[in-house]
Parts: sequence; C-alpha cells; structure tokens
Amino acid sequence: MSTPTTTEFHRSLTSAFEASMRAPWSRRSVMRTTAAAMTMAGPTVFGFESVMAQAFTSDVDVLNYALTLEHLEATFYRTNNATYSSADFGAAGFGSRVRSRFDSIETHETAHVDTLTSVIVSLGGTPVAELAYDFGVTDATSYVATAQVLENLGTGAYTGAAQFLIDNDDLLTAALTIQGIEARHASYLNYVNGDVPFPQAFETPITPADVLAAASPLIIGSLPNTGSGSTSRTSGRGGPSMLLAAAGVATVGAAALAVRSRSQDDSAGSAD
Repeated sequence: MSTPTTTEFHRSLTSAFEASMRAPWSRRSVMRTTAAAMTMAGPTVFGFESVMAQAFTSDVDVLNYALTLEHLEATFYRTNNATYSSADFGAAGFGSRVRSRFDSIETHETAHVDTLTSVIVSLGGTPVAELAYDFGVTDATSYVATAQVLENLGTGAYTGAAQFLIDNDDLLTAALTIQGIEARHASYLNYVNGDVPFPQAFETPITPADVLAAASPLIIGSLPNTGSGSTSRTSGRGGPSMLLAAAGVATVGAAALAVRSRSQDDSAGSAD
C-alpha cells in the first residue's frame, strides 16, 4: 500500500487525539479538566457552545453526548461512502474488501444513532440533531486514515463516559455494547492503516473535554445544549426495560454484518 499523503487537517486531528490519549485519567481529573475548559471559555469553546464540555446532570445528557459523536461518525461514513468507490480504494492500494467493510461500519453507526435516539426519547429527553461537518477528506487514503482516528476516539470516549452511567446497570451495559463495536472498528482500521490492531492491554478512557479538543475541527457551527429532557438520574435496574433490548438488537444485527471469514481474509493477499 502506498504511503499516505497526510494533510495539515489530518495532522491537526491526529495530534489532538494523541494528546488526549496521553492525558492523565481519574474522576477528579476529568471534572477538573471539564471545569477548567468551561471557566476558560465560558459558554463557548473553539467558537461554539460545547455539549462535550458541559457537566452531565442526567442520563439524558450522557446519552446525548454519545449521540453527538455517533451522528458525526454516521454522517462521516454516509458522506464519504457516497464519494469514494471500490476503485478509489483499490487505486490507493487497499485490499479488495476494504470498501465493503466501510459499508458495514456505516450500517453500524446508523444503528447506534437510531438506538440512542430511541433510548433518549424513552427517557423523556430531546435527542440532539445531526450537525454540519467538514471532515477534511480529499481522497480514499485520507478517508481511511481519518476513519482510524475517529473510531479510536469514539472507543476512548465511551470508555471515559462509562463512569457517568455507573448508577444505571441497563444504560451502562447498553452503552458498552456500542463501545465494543467501536473498538472492533478501531482495531480493524488500525490494521488497514498498517498499525497494531491491539496496541495495549488496557483501553485509555478519554475525558469529554479532550474528546471535544480532538473532534472540534470537524464540526461547523453551534453544538446543541444537551441539558434537556430528564433532569434526574435513574439508578439500578429500574430504567425502562426496552433500553438494553433495543441496544442489544441493534448491536447484534450490526455485529452480524461485520462477521468475516478468516480464510477469505487470509486469501485476500492484502490488507482488507
């Protein structure tokens, strides 16, 4: 595979992501970092109101934080899958099956959006809407490279947000079923880009403020305030029974699309 031509945009996005991965993690540090970002920038960060720098006051806030990221990812794949064909991927030096994997990832991210939206509505909340984005993708190579960054960012974001759902078993488990698929995406994209699929023994949690710093170059305009809907946190197993079921069905269906034959992969002859 040819050496990727890295754009200034991609370097900036990657640098922000790598900085967030190096940041020390603790419950105290995430609150301190978030508070510092809010104090420094007031109601705006990087020129717009930031959902990701707001303090979470309810389960709806946490789920809308996740939905904001899922909207970004789903739009990213929908937009670029419509732009870059299998021929474009082949010309960039990727294996014959890589483009079809991106169709599967798009399906997964769309399922995540639909599931989170349904859960937020069931809790009496107002789901955040899809926004406008500038992904900075110029060719198949930069598309694949940016996808790797976004999926690793999403994996760390879910890991970092898990603590905020610790009082609700159903919601936490449902969120982890999505986080697991994000991690599978990240591992595959690491491999496709020539990196180690599983670089460490433990996943690095990323704070909401650091996720903002990494994702902000992609978002155009203002982010919505997610502090709508439920104003209290649900706890224990008392949440709506449909939550885990909805996430489970969506994730199992999405996972089925991603099943690959080991023998097919081994016979492909190149990274796919």
